[in-house]
Amino acid sequence: MSAYPFLKDNIEALATYNPPFYSWLSSQDIDEEKLKESLFKNKWDILDWKMENGSGMFESVMPNMIYKSWQAKDKPETSATIIVGCNVGYGVNQVLMNTPDTHKVIVSEPNPEMLLACLGQTDYRPFMKAGKLHFCPVDENSLMNIIKELDLQFVYGKIYLRLDIPSQQIGPEYARWSSTIHNKLESFTVEMTTLRLKQDVMVGNELDNFSRILGDGSIAPLKGAGRGMGAVILGAGPSLAKFGPELAKNPGQAVFTTSLQGLPAVHKAGIKPHFCIGIDYNASMGRVYQQLDHEWAKDIPLIYSTKLDHEVLAAYPGPTIPMWTVGGLGTFALNNHEEVFDAGSNVSITLARFLDWCGFNHVLMVGQDFAWKGQVSHASGHQNSGAKYNPAMLVELENADGEKLTSTIQYITSKREMEDDIKKLRTPFYNLYGGCAVIEGTRNVDMNEVNMEGLLSAVPGSMEHFKTAMNMTATPRDIPAFEPRSPKWTSSLNHVTKRLEKLFRKHGKNQEEIHKALHEVYFFIRQDLLYLPYLYNEILDMAGLARAKSHYVPKDLPHYKRIIKKILTKVRHMDRAMNVSGNRKAA
Repeated sequence: MSAYPFLKDNIEALATYNPPFYSWLSSQDIDEEKLKESLFKNKWDILDWKMENGSGMFESVMPNMIYKSWQAKDKPETSATIIVGCNVGYGVNQVLMNTPDTHKVIVSEPNPEMLLACLGQTDYRPFMKAGKLHFCPVDENSLMNIIKELDLQFVYGKIYLRLDIPSQQIGPEYARWSSTIHNKLESFTVEMTTLRLKQDVMVGNELDNFSRILGDGSIAPLKGAGRGMGAVILGAGPSLAKFGPELAKNPGQAVFTTSLQGLPAVHKAGIKPHFCIGIDYNASMGRVYQQLDHEWAKDIPLIYSTKLDHEVLAAYPGPTIPMWTVGGLGTFALNNHEEVFDAGSNVSITLARFLDWCGFNHVLMVGQDFAWKGQVSHASGHQNSGAKYNPAMLVELENADGEKLTSTIQYITSKREMEDDIKKLRTPFYNLYGGCAVIEGTRNVDMNEVNMEGLLSAVPGSMEHFKTAMNMTATPRDIPAFEPRSPKWTSSLNHVTKRLEKLFRKHGKNQEEIHKALHEVYFFIRQDLLYLPYLYNEILDMAGLARAKSHYVPKDLPHYKRIIKKILTKVRHMDRAMNVSGNRKAA
């Protein structure tokens, strides 16, 4: 098409540099008539797109008036811009031409015809080849894959989200998709902040627990063990006090479960769960034992994240079963030996995913409030009952009846994550609704419906089958032994350090060689998948030197040496912690 001079070349470039997006674009149903009829020159004598109402997108205001504010003023070299709505390219081009080559630009366009119009007007091949320009389909999984690649931009720069104003004239899909991206970025922010601050603690806990984990067994026998019955997740929200006593009188034949920190509140409600789950890595989790009746809990199995604090784990009075979770040692090294769970940001999410994996027919949520009325955020007995929250972290929302509720940013993020999960999980979810936050994707029920619909009933024999599977979890697992890495790492990194010391003596003329050497170190410390999770912070620090800097000065050498010292200290610690005796094949 003569009106789209660069379309063919850009699409061929997408096939080369962004195959997943090319496949998505190729699968779209394109209205070719719209492409022929919609492109025109408006009264300003500039290229425009005719909308369904007959007006052009830019007839009321010139593009330069809209996009002059689209500037990445803060750390542009290490930042990224996500653009929702590309029109014919004005906003995209403004960002591409006014940011450094290292600035990432991600474009997401809900309407494929509009996207082709943009691709037809500008030669984007150099930007795609340089890794500066990326395209993202309107798909949440693809979006999260791209967002997770922006960890460097999150730590060393900013992520700008730009919703194209002219595109919003086309329809509400732009604002909706922008809102989805905003929510995903918010979740990513929570995840990155947690990882940056707490990864050393979490993986350090795994190392402290490592020898115990091997003898504690595995969750593997529980896979599919819930078929033929329902499960109940007991949260510690305020509504637990309302429903707990009723469920205690008539528990039916369902499997009841809760979090480790929820045990005292559940006990107070009169219910004894069949097992509990603990995922919180903080030592402060030990506070639960101040309120826990140890005698009551001694026959309740604890399925624990391998990242649980080792003292919290040691103090638990009942049986313990390890669960490897994503982000730790099991992520890459043990995924062929053990189930590795993505625990999510909240133990309720972990429970939902775990019960789906167990194969339960349905799940009933109780006390899953994610918000509260008045001042009481948790049921009596929970360690956060009566807690005071930082006002800056509080948010307002409404319940199903339009009443005002209070929540926190973290709870809302967890609620969104749970809602996303429920859409994907096989198991139907019901919510014994207590007047707090509405959980999309669940069906609100009352106690009468719970009983009438048999949500607490089970196929004969299924409870016995589940209990047998639970008993089988205590069988120790044969996990491979691991060769020590520190001798090789010490030798290799010391060699590069000596080379860098020489290069930094004349750093002005050795910039390229310094950059190359730092990249070699960055590549080296990322290649061992077993050690990668524990070195997360040092890898990000090294990325700051190797990827986020374009010019080196003498003070960068001591910074580099501090990173290397931390790396070698951690590698030696891992070697000691994982040196478990036994005649197992080394990994």
